[in-house]
Amino acid sequence: MSALPALLGCDFTSSPSAQKPIVLAWGELVAPGLVQLKEVQRFKAFDAFELALKAHPHWVGGFDLPFGLPRELVTQLGWPLTYVDCMAHFCGMTRPDIRACFKNFCDQRPAGAKFAHRQTDRPADSSPSMKWVNPPVAFMMHAGVPLLIKAGVSLVGLLPQDPLRLALEAYPGMLAKEILARRSYKSDDKSRQTPERLIARKDVIHALELGQTRLNLRLKLTHAQREAMIEDASGDTLDAVICAVQAAWGLTQKVQGHAQYGLPLEMDPLEGWIVGA
Repeated sequence: MSALPALLGCDFTSSPSAQKPIVLAWGELVAPGLVQLKEVQRFKAFDAFELALKAHPHWVGGFDLPFGLPRELVTQLGWPLTYVDCMAHFCGMTRPDIRACFKNFCDQRPAGAKFAHRQTDRPADSSPSMKWVNPPVAFMMHAGVPLLIKAGVSLVGLLPQDPLRLALEAYPGMLAKEILARRSYKSDDKSRQTPERLIARKDVIHALELGQTRLNLRLKLTHAQREAMIEDASGDTLDAVICAVQAAWGLTQKVQGHAQYGLPLEMDPLEGWIVGA
């Protein structure tokens, strides 16, 4: 197993700070079906995060941010229909312009169908990647995708760059919902960091350690790592670790002969896909 790439999980934020850093969880597939957490890093600035992506020469990572926009949205707006050109156009806009553009799109649509969705949204039960509030995933993409491209990382199925540093779109909420249903396990609001959410984090970690998810992978933790994940009431540490486990599933699929790390071969090359959905 030692020849395999490192595993990386990223809980991303579009506005990193000391209070709300970008969290990276590094791990390793130490045996078939067994993921060991190695290290957790926190970055309060984009440049340090980018350097971390470049520092390790060989990894497969799961990143909790959308990599693409819905084809329906892009087509209606008349934007470029190739991934690189579409992202260049989108990421060249300001956040206020994106908000105004997407709000105008939604305002012209009927209630209950305001947002355009990607094909991956339904199986992943994820927010549409064009959302600019609650959560502002469009702004996460606006900040994160250019950093990945600039760092020379390959976006699997979308943009080939460095063949040894491979990024998969991940979504920790998908795995958490499998374990908890609709129970909440995190909040950035200190007044909502309740004992019930702490218990929910313990339940997620317990299920991961036992391999009781559809990914069929077990997570190996030290006592200190487990306690840090439980005590981080924002859920950022746990989310980063879940993303690493999702990346491990993608790597396992590759080892078993899947050409695209578990992503559908017929996925839309403009929209992208969430690993494991």
